[in-house]
Parts: sequence; structure tokens; C-alpha cells
Amino acid sequence: MNLRKSMLLIIAILIVDQVSKIYIKTHFVLGESVDVFSWFKILFIENEGAAWGAKLSDLLPISESVGKLLLTIFRLLAIAGIGYWLFDVIKKKSSKILIIAVSLIFAGACGNILDSIFYGILFDGSNNHVASVFADEPYGKLFYGKVVDMLYFPLIDATWPEWVPYIGGSNFRFFEPVFNIADTAISTGVGILLVFNKKAFGQKTNEDQDHHDPAEVANE
Repeated sequence: MNLRKSMLLIIAILIVDQVSKIYIKTHFVLGESVDVFSWFKILFIENEGAAWGAKLSDLLPISESVGKLLLTIFRLLAIAGIGYWLFDVIKKKSSKILIIAVSLIFAGACGNILDSIFYGILFDGSNNHVASVFADEPYGKLFYGKVVDMLYFPLIDATWPEWVPYIGGSNFRFFEPVFNIADTAISTGVGILLVFNKKAFGQKTNEDQDHHDPAEVANE
């Protein structure tokens, strides 16, 4: 897989991710949901932190604003590292599976960092009204945007039996997290690396080496 194909995959994911987020942001009030199926809902939430909504200010003695800025900077550094990794595996003509996986992870990371960097200055708030893009009074500043999430799969929504110690009678819901297309790309890329680890990091086969397209080399 050459660089051109990798970039096409990344751009396609970014377009779908950003279009879906902008649509949700400009058509849904924060917390609004639509039932697609009983086990799949579109639920608009915003994530100010990292995965699962975690914040650095919850772990370190710093303010939320400083924690948010540090998280955005960390994401930028991570994207730079993933971008270098992607360039390196393409340059080394690594396996197609590895290149696809790293491309997915890179695309997902880029999708969420766009929210963190720009959404604070592009949109106004979504509390109690639908946000507008290019707002006169945006809700935040550069590097202080919130990540838009909307995909929610409550596959199981039940109540624990009363006889279960400590949690009997309480609600049990699976799958609880709300995520977006970028998160899906990252999870898929990581999943590919875990499931197809040997194929991803194994040596190229003789067949791959013998049938390498010279035009592909030029594109790389």
C-alpha cells in the first residue's frame, strides 16, 4: 500500500468524521438523542477530556483550563509521532495490514484534534439551543474545543437482580460509552494490530517482493 492510497483513506475518514460532527453540532441540542434502533441511538454529547471523559485536572493539581491545554498539546505530539510511524512503515514497504492500521489510527487522532483545536472558536454553545458555526460569540478559544461524540450503542439496558450483593436493583447498561467516527477509526486500527499482529509486523512474503509494482515505488 503506497502513500497515495494511505492518504486517500485518511482523507475519507476525516471527511466522514467532520461532516457527521458538524451536522450533529448544528442540528442537535446538547443531550438530545434520536433512537435509530432499540440498541443504537444518536446521542449528542461533548467530551472536554481524553478517553471516557477523563480530565488531567482530575489526576493532577492543575486547573481544568491548563489540563485541557496540556491534553491538546499532548495529542498534537502524539499525532506527530503516529505520522512519523506511518511514513516510516510506508517507506519500509511494510505489510498492507500494518499500513492500513496505522492510517486508521492517524486519521482518528487527526479527527479528534481538529475538534480540540478549532471547535472552540468556530461554534457557540449547545446548551438549550442548536449551535451555529462561525458564531459571533464562540464558546471557547483556540486549543480549547470540545470533542463531539454521538454514537451510542446501549446493547443491554437492564436491572441487576435484587439478590446480587451491593448492586442489586441498580441499572446495568452495556455498551455505555458514546463515541464518534474518529474514535471508531482508532479502535479499528488498534484492533487490527492486536488481532493480526503477526501478519502486521511479519516480514513481507516472497510473493509480495517479486510482484512489487515499480509504479508503486514511484508513488511512495
